[in-house]
Amino acid sequence: MPGGFFTFQDAQNHVISGPGYGDHITLSDELGNQWRGIAERQSDDTVRYIFRDQDGNAISGVSDGTGITLRDEKGKTWRGYVD
Repeated sequence: MPGGFFTFQDAQNHVISGPGYGDHITLSDELGNQWRGIAERQSDDTVRYIFRDQDGNAISGVSDGTGITLRDEKGKTWRGYVD
């Protein structure tokens, strides 16, 4: 499973970032909200990510080896990478 420091940015340049590995990923947004999540390898070698905040909001998406694309429940897209 990919691990390291995750950084995601939306179209308005809002950032969510933080460290993690496998099923122990913790991100923080600019407002101080914590997003806890997991990374699960799929049968086609992509990695699926699912994050939830303390209010039950979710962001999820996949990595295709070149980057990670997440989408929240309102349709906002976050693009990022693991450093």
